[in-house]
Amino acid sequence: MFGATMMMAGLAAMTAAMGHGHDQADDPLTRPVPSSYTEQWLAPVPPEKLFGNSYLVGFGGLSVALIDTGDGLILVDGAMPQSAPDVLANVRKLGFDPKDIKFILSTEPHFDHGGGIPALARDTGATVLTGARGVKALKSGRLDADDPQLSYDHSFPGVAAPVRAMRDGEVLALGDARITAHATPGHTMASMSWSWPACEADNCRTIVFAASLNAVSGDDYRYSAPESAPIVAGFAHSFAVMKTIPCDLLITSHPAGADKRYIDAPGACRTYAEQSQQRLEARLLKERGEAGAGAQ
Repeated sequence: MFGATMMMAGLAAMTAAMGHGHDQADDPLTRPVPSSYTEQWLAPVPPEKLFGNSYLVGFGGLSVALIDTGDGLILVDGAMPQSAPDVLANVRKLGFDPKDIKFILSTEPHFDHGGGIPALARDTGATVLTGARGVKALKSGRLDADDPQLSYDHSFPGVAAPVRAMRDGEVLALGDARITAHATPGHTMASMSWSWPACEADNCRTIVFAASLNAVSGDDYRYSAPESAPIVAGFAHSFAVMKTIPCDLLITSHPAGADKRYIDAPGACRTYAEQSQQRLEARLLKERGEAGAGAQ
């Protein structure tokens, strides 16, 4: 009897350690994707209430947002594959049940933001929402052929759960929440930003979860090349969106640090766009200068 009791206790402990029935040590959806930035990106920080129905459940260097609609939960972004269990743990720390997550919104199909989505969608049963260009990339876990970071070859697990495309300007309605999709291409042509109103009593503010506007690429990529013109045009569109979008609180996909997980300041989205635009313009000038020097 004692031996049977010990065996049952051991099985119970094993089941608890596996979490949702999956052994984290050998779960193909949460196997670590190596990166020299992992320690910085996944620096642990406590989950916190942002404003109204909105919370942060991510990390020091990767943002993940949670929206309580009153009729289910919505996650924005999924961080890295190996961080998915920590995202769900943060949701629980706030007193919510991850099984109430109905939708997961994606900002971009890269391993550091979309890599955790496959495990999160599997473990919650949520539907994944992205832009039209993001569906194939999220389901395959492979970067698009025109992605400036293609040469990095940072593949990630594909999403087996339902993935649905949202149109630019389309509104997701769930409970008392209304989340608007904004196509913000450039960093990837599939990049999407999301905005929604959040209220405390009669005080309502618009929260923007902005996709990256950073013109970063593989070493051999040139934004000044003719074939990159659609990417540059995508950035121009995105800068214009961010300069004019209603924006009281700004969450960026990579926060500046644990002490700046969001920006609560007038003109935050405009400043974000202007700084990103300046970096792209500097990159283009440098590339054109190098090309001119090479032609002499």
